[in-house]
Amino acid sequence: MSPQDTDTAFDELRLIHRALNGSKEELFQLLERPSPDILRAALRNPALDEGHLLALLRHTGLHPDLFTLLHQQHEPPAGNYQVLFALAQHAEVPAHIVSALLPRLYLFDLLKLCCLPSIPQDQRVAAERAIIQRIPTQPLGNKLTLARRGTAAIVEALLKEGQPQLVAACLDNPHLKEGAVHQFLASAAATAETISQIARHNRWKHRPELQQAILKNPRTPAIWFTLFLPRLPRSVVKNLALSPRLAHHQKLLVSEALGGKKQT
Repeated sequence: MSPQDTDTAFDELRLIHRALNGSKEELFQLLERPSPDILRAALRNPALDEGHLLALLRHTGLHPDLFTLLHQQHEPPAGNYQVLFALAQHAEVPAHIVSALLPRLYLFDLLKLCCLPSIPQDQRVAAERAIIQRIPTQPLGNKLTLARRGTAAIVEALLKEGQPQLVAACLDNPHLKEGAVHQFLASAAATAETISQIARHNRWKHRPELQQAILKNPRTPAIWFTLFLPRLPRSVVKNLALSPRLAHHQKLLVSEALGGKKQT
């Protein structure tokens, strides 16, 4: 080993010793070092506190072993929630640690994870799934907040519940996709009230595919046949007349639109 290598190794050992025994102020400086050995030593320092850990987790390029150590040190009951949340939102945290952390996060912190642009796609999907799993047990107020602020996957899951208040909030969510609305209209969860909510909504009422889906539902009120049928191409109305899902009074309205005998 050359004298230069010896000096480098000695400096490394000196920094490791400082990391193990240094003051709070020294720790903040040492946590800026990229060396995994120095960081591992710092994690064993009695002076280490939440502020140090949060500062560390603001860095990228951390060794995967450090995430494991942090996770192990902050298992319940000694776990610090802010550190756990910072760990969960770090872009480089291993997937198995994310899976262990998500069930311990608050509902709306999970939602924050879903909306962070720095979060990798697999972490975002895992956070969405964690939220969706909790939806059935949530009070209506939480569900309404999720319906207004949730991602496409979350709002689609809430729409399927079919509660009119939830449906109204979901329809206003900019992330909601037309395909999800179409699926809802074809499902048993759609009622006369919720179908009418979609048919009246400024964002959705002019879409031809949704108008047809509305008219194919046997629970659709007659008023929407009166309003939508004149706007549809005759070929579409003819196909609608063949739908086996229509109720008898709906078939009469379609027949009338095609020039058949009017209802009495």
